[in-house]
Amino acid sequence: MSSHRLAIPLAGAAVSLALVAPPAYALEPGPGQAGQATAQRHAPPAKVPVAEGYGGAVSTVDLDASKAALEILKQGGNAMDAAVAGAAALGVTEPYSAGLAGGGFVVYYDSRRGKVFTIDGREKAPQAMTETSFQENGVAIPFAEAVSSGLSAGVPGSVAQWELALRRFGTVSLRQALKPAADLAARGFVVDQTFYDQTAQNAARFADFTSTAALFLPNGAPPPVGSVFRNPDLANTYRELGRRGGDWLYGGRLGEEVVATVKRPPVRPGATRVVRPGLMEVSDLRAYRAVERPAAKVEFKGMDVYGMAPPSSGGSTVGEALNILDALPSVGLHEYLEASRLAFADRNKYVGDPGYVDVPLRGLLSDGFAKERACLIGENAMAHPAPAGTPDGDYTGCQVEGTSVEPSKGGAAENPEGPETTHLVVADRWGDVAAYNITIEQTGGNGIVVPGRGVLLNNELTDFTFGPAPGDPNLPAPGKRPRSSMSPTIVLKHGKPLLAVGSPGGSTIITTVLQILVNRYEFGMSLPEALLAPRATQRNTATTQAEQAFIDRYGAELTARGHKLDPVPGPPAGEIGAATALEFLGRGKVQAVAETWRRGGGSALTVTPARP
Repeated sequence: MSSHRLAIPLAGAAVSLALVAPPAYALEPGPGQAGQATAQRHAPPAKVPVAEGYGGAVSTVDLDASKAALEILKQGGNAMDAAVAGAAALGVTEPYSAGLAGGGFVVYYDSRRGKVFTIDGREKAPQAMTETSFQENGVAIPFAEAVSSGLSAGVPGSVAQWELALRRFGTVSLRQALKPAADLAARGFVVDQTFYDQTAQNAARFADFTSTAALFLPNGAPPPVGSVFRNPDLANTYRELGRRGGDWLYGGRLGEEVVATVKRPPVRPGATRVVRPGLMEVSDLRAYRAVERPAAKVEFKGMDVYGMAPPSSGGSTVGEALNILDALPSVGLHEYLEASRLAFADRNKYVGDPGYVDVPLRGLLSDGFAKERACLIGENAMAHPAPAGTPDGDYTGCQVEGTSVEPSKGGAAENPEGPETTHLVVADRWGDVAAYNITIEQTGGNGIVVPGRGVLLNNELTDFTFGPAPGDPNLPAPGKRPRSSMSPTIVLKHGKPLLAVGSPGGSTIITTVLQILVNRYEFGMSLPEALLAPRATQRNTATTQAEQAFIDRYGAELTARGHKLDPVPGPPAGEIGAATALEFLGRGKVQAVAETWRRGGGSALTVTPARP
């Protein structure tokens, strides 16, 4: 390799993709709650992170959710049917990351039409929200105070997105798609270490809401590892939703209950937490619509890379960074970090809800702009912060605006997107592909369960810049969708699916997806190696956060080139992302890939290992 490129040793045979065996749990009585946890402990079922086969494939963070999606595929459903079923199941087993009261983005390849489509199910601000709703006396309110409140709850988009997705691309009814999740919520799942840890991390705020404590803190404590956690209220909610349809939420009885919970959170008597009421009204629910949007698309190394357009910043930022890398003579980890730094500078300045902000998406994704940005990358790391560029069509050299948009106190820099979220990928026997990010924002959302419904509310509105920040494209406004970093991505070659990938992780979603693509197509790793490789995330910040294995392996050389690396903070300690991916190997064969260890490892399944 040239001196301009940082060597990336391939994992090769040295990489073991076998999961660590799950720990043995003592078969002793635990403090169970009737209908909630069994007295006997069970070892959580082992997950397989890599599977190859035919007839369809699924990858999620959770075995039960992967099985729910696979069940739909085996019954003859297509990739969109299975994606909705898998997302609903993740609302059962990953309730702190996903749920019907959240939102998300799906990128979908329709094999019959030979085109990529996207559906925006992002939550919206209520009509009563203004630019100063997260401020008092001209100062941003504390982030922790904003999160655990009704004020943080956005108008949910997931159910509208499910209905639109099934109506446009699916073959089953909403009731059929929700049945595996309803059955799973009723029979329960085995609590693993990740679920226990996430509950314990949130126990103090969960305890301050009566409905949340009753569900997630039986007998005042997190359900023990190995117990069976059941959510009969959620099972009933899914079944009723399947019968009544989305109108039950968007203006019906369920919506009235959501609004009542937002406006009058069920705070435990004697709790000292400051809990602000929310602004949502039933009229906000009635007005909500999921939206089809054109995908954000770039060409990279002869492939077409499709991502989510604004209000997600995922497609624009991943795409811009890929364009920058494509304009460089050689690419190593230094170039990966610098391209990400520049793309984030432009993201922060320009990207917001396109219904409220004139986002220069075509300019951000243009080759001319990428070349202008790429020529700023030298042998050493740029000074912090990198200034935003000017995607105005006049690309004559290494010109920059000369100023960087730094979020003001209380803004996005101090209020990061929640790390949880979740992502799934599905392919079916016909070649349809879904990449789907779904979220309720922070781990546990706003911490408030809708009484009697078994579902946590989201805190998506804390994704807005709190301000004061004049000119920031991500300030709150009535009906506005907060900027997101979710980056479900599908790669085509010669018009056919080649790869699908995505991850949770707040703003690190963008760098996780970008790094996996760079690992796969620049550094020649296999897809399992690309997911397993240690990660680093540069988001136009003074330091680059990185997993410890990345620092140990590459820290000295990158530090010599001016980069400042810090271990990624937790929880979850030391992790960046929890990706899921598919690769299409030809002749109908698909490789499904999940994490081996991040967030407890993921679950990859195929319909059949043998060619039909």
